[in-house]
Amino acid sequence: MIEGVSSTTDTVPVRDVHQIDADELARYLTANVRGFAGSIELRQFQGGQSNPTYYVRARSGEYVLRRKPPGKLLPSAHAVDREYRVITALQGSGVPVPRTYLLCEDPAVIGTPFYLMDCVHGRVFADPMLPGLTRAERTTLYDQFAEILARLHKVDWTAVGLEEFGRPGNYFARQIHRWTTQYRASETEKIDAMEHLMDWLPKNIPADDTVTLVHGDYRPGNMVVHPTEPRVLAVLDWELSTLGHPLGDLSYTCVPYRMGASETLGGVQGNDLGALGIPTEEEYVAAYCRKAGRGPIEHWDFYIAFALFRLGAIAQGIMGRVRDGTANDPRAVERGKRARPLGEAGWAVVENSK
Repeated sequence: MIEGVSSTTDTVPVRDVHQIDADELARYLTANVRGFAGSIELRQFQGGQSNPTYYVRARSGEYVLRRKPPGKLLPSAHAVDREYRVITALQGSGVPVPRTYLLCEDPAVIGTPFYLMDCVHGRVFADPMLPGLTRAERTTLYDQFAEILARLHKVDWTAVGLEEFGRPGNYFARQIHRWTTQYRASETEKIDAMEHLMDWLPKNIPADDTVTLVHGDYRPGNMVVHPTEPRVLAVLDWELSTLGHPLGDLSYTCVPYRMGASETLGGVQGNDLGALGIPTEEEYVAAYCRKAGRGPIEHWDFYIAFALFRLGAIAQGIMGRVRDGTANDPRAVERGKRARPLGEAGWAVVENSK
């Protein structure tokens, strides 16, 4: 998924199923966005398949448009209004996000609701190894990753108008129930490690019930980095953001430390991190805690096991779509096969903690 992404090399002509009336859109934006001018050129980003995402060029500048897909949808799915709401609320918060211009909830304009924001130019690193950078640049960026996450978790979500953005409290209990249910619905084989985790996790939820704004998919691949400097310009893809527990975000961003570089979506395990300029998991967690004003974390084994379980359940969902013939991703089988190694990595955390 891509939001506010930068490079037009990541775009293709608009797909037939996602065509929109460019002239009608231009008329609407000219009337409703201050300073917007000119006819528009539209291209579609190759990512953003959950919510189709478009590069918009006009005489007044470059923009990104993100819309609900056409067709029948689940009531709570593809909530572009939630994405727009959180990105707008975070303007000026210290969390770098694209500037937003407008949310249109009238499907008569282009067929489905959409929002418009700035196009942020830069680099997106899907690989947490940050290939092509110097040792010093990697160190700087990983420090920023921890800094920005800490800033996000310190945002006063009530003061920025997000008090109804989610249900505060019982975050892990609700998440474990949700992903267990989805895992069962998509199950294609028995994975003992996932069975163990579904039994162990709900019985071992720590008492800490801190509530913050969480991103839900915080990783290098969802950030735009300056074209030449080691500096994060924008955090992308807020589709899974909600009110939750900050250590859910932190443990998720530490998953690459538990995965090898050869596995789908990659990891950093097994590499000489010091030579690369990448902090160890312990160093990264300590940096986050220092920046967030948080003391040492108890029960880290629970949080990292949960993060691996959640990703395992997501991978199983992909494999379920392969089974049902509804998977669109050409790498769906490869991604779906991650359910077993993710589950086994999660259960190994629990076993080793004993």
